[in-house]
Amino acid sequence: MSAADTNGQWLPIQIAPDDCDLELGRPHKTGIVPWTFPCRRRSGVWFNVWADEPVLISPSHWRIWRSGR
Repeated sequence: MSAADTNGQWLPIQIAPDDCDLELGRPHKTGIVPWTFPCRRRSGVWFNVWADEPVLISPSHWRIWRSGR
């Protein structure tokens, strides 16, 4: 499955691609809670794209980042 084929659905973090900006999320009692910034994985580490800083919280899900969200 390519990153473009997700149709906004949350997918397991284990199959996240490395080559694009992603919206990451964590489970919550109300469902998956999205982070408010795009992330990209580099050398196995997730980075906040806007701040170019590593993310210290481990995500569980991903979907393609859409700037209008």
